[in-house]
Order: sequence, then C-alpha cells, then structure tokens
Amino acid sequence: MNELVTAAVSRPVRVEKGLVHKHDAGQVLLSGLTRLSQDEFLVAADWTDTGGLLADGHRPEDSAVLLTETIRQTFPLLSHAGYDVPFDHRLLWSEYRYALDLATLGAGGIGGRPDLHIRCHDVVRRRGRVSALSLDITVLRDGRQLATAHTRFTIQPPAIYDRLRGDRRDAHRMLELARSRPLPPPVSGAGEEFRDVVLSPTDAADRWLLRIDTHHPMYFDHPSDHAPGILLLEAAKQAVRTLRHPRVGVAEAMETVFHRYVELDSPCRVDAQLLPDDQLGRARFLVTMHQNDLLCFTALVSVAKEPTG
Repeated sequence: MNELVTAAVSRPVRVEKGLVHKHDAGQVLLSGLTRLSQDEFLVAADWTDTGGLLADGHRPEDSAVLLTETIRQTFPLLSHAGYDVPFDHRLLWSEYRYALDLATLGAGGIGGRPDLHIRCHDVVRRRGRVSALSLDITVLRDGRQLATAHTRFTIQPPAIYDRLRGDRRDAHRMLELARSRPLPPPVSGAGEEFRDVVLSPTDAADRWLLRIDTHHPMYFDHPSDHAPGILLLEAAKQAVRTLRHPRVGVAEAMETVFHRYVELDSPCRVDAQLLPDDQLGRARFLVTMHQNDLLCFTALVSVAKEPTG
C-alpha cells in the first residue's frame, strides 16, 4: 500500500492533494487511511478548517456539502492507495445516497475530526484491475454517528474513457454558462455569494436551468469535460429549497442516480416536483435533470421536518 497510508488516523496532517484529485491543497479534507481488512477501511477526515470549500461552513445546509465532498475524496484515495488504480484512470459516479443525523450535527457543530468506516463490496475487476466499487459508509465523530451513506463508482482506463467521450473530452470546447442569471442566494439557500448559485430561473416556478461556472473554486478545482457530480447534487438541493421558499428545511436525506454525463456545451433543464411524504413524515421531492431531452440525473430529496440550527 502507498506509504502515505498510515495508522495515524487522528493526526491533523492532510493527505497529499493528488491522492484526492485536488489541485488546491486547502480543499483536502482527509488526513489518513487505515486498512482494516481486504475491503474494509477507516478514513480520517479533518473538518477543523473548511474555508477553502465553504464560505460560511456553519449553516445546517453546509453539512451535506461537507459530507458529500469528504466522501467523494475517498474515491480516489481508496482507488489509488487501497486498490492500486493508476492515476490516469477516470472515476465515474454511478449512484449515491446519504442520511444525516441532524440532532448530532446540531449538537456538536460541523467541525472536528470525524472517522469514516468504509466497507467496499461488489468489487469488479477486469484484466487484474478494479473497475467498479460499492461503498457503505458510516461517519462517526467522538463515537457518535453523524451520517450514513452508500455509493458506487466505476473506473475507466484513459483509452476507454477517451473513446467513449470522443470530442467531448476537450474541456476547452465548452459553452460558458456562468453568465446566465442566478437565483437570489436567499431563495436558493446558497449563502451570500452568487458564485455558489447553480440554478438560473425560467418562466416556470418548478423548472430551472443548470448554471455552470467553470471557474468555481470547488466544482472546477481542476478542469473537467462534464459537470461534476457534486454540482448536480447541489443543484438538486437548491431546486428543492427554491420550490419551498420561504419555508426552510435541510436536505436530510438524498438518493441519487447518475444516468449520463451532463455536458458543458448545451443547456440542462432542472425540474422538481413534490411527492408524498416519506416514511418518516418528511417532505419529499423528485428532482430530474434533462439535456437534449435525455435523462441525465435523478434525485429523491427528503427535507427535515423542523428547522435545525
């Protein structure tokens, strides 16, 4: 295993930025990795300084952003340090779901140094290399559960990825959509900075266009030839928040599927609709994203019944 993988899971040092596919070392949230068994790991995270990712970082809405980016960073860390995946291979999100424990998060705040207990399963190997992984994740801080999550991603060597993407792999051929009119941050719940608003209004109250800013410091920390998954997750949250405005509510749970890439050179339509409450009595919404009339992304979002924080 890579020499950067150590048993010192509580140390404040962050892992090397290349291991989590970040150009900005200030956005690295992971500090260590311990292998517990062949397909089980303990990942240490550090949320003591999140200024590189979150403008505020203290709102309940930010807990899902922080959790998701922390989990996303475990994909390359586990792939490279745990399963010897080469650095030129592409990691592609297939599905993701999470559930927050808002009472615990509210009591202890969003900071600290949580641990992620990760069990990998349904591991697919082709030609001796891992090509797909599913992860079951429990996030603990000081022995208390903050969240659970499940995700799956696939891994493609560069030759296959380039063949599938064709001309799309040239990120410089994109249409710049950042100039589209943003929703006001108080409505979208994106904080005070317009840079974090990822929706643009339409004439319909339950329909928006995805607002892609390829200069955003987190979503495009490094060049990408498609809209990153974490941006789509944030768009789903903002769509629900906007549909509910002026009522508040935190996206306490979410189940998502990434059906196909959201490209950077054409508009992407975002729709949201209210569904019957979930089994816990929380308001539930279906968010879909279409591009060129093709379904790209779906999300089931459950909103906490009471304001938190």
